[in-house]
Amino acid sequence: MDKRNDESQESQKAKIPFWRMFLSVMQASFGVQNKANKERDFASGSIKGFVVAALIFTAIFIMVLATIVRLVLP
Repeated sequence: MDKRNDESQESQKAKIPFWRMFLSVMQASFGVQNKANKERDFASGSIKGFVVAALIFTAIFIMVLATIVRLVLP
């Protein structure tokens, strides 16, 4: 039974919420991700979650840039 408790605790620690994955993607894209967060992400994050977060961030970033350009240029 101890093995099951240890495994369940490790799996709970291993899961990163989506908002934290998204925050890590944003930090990494601007180059302000620290080493501890990067190691945490590689150790306990799922690649699918990071890919989805990166795609969402990219879409939002492009929309923000396009909006700024439309506002600046007449």
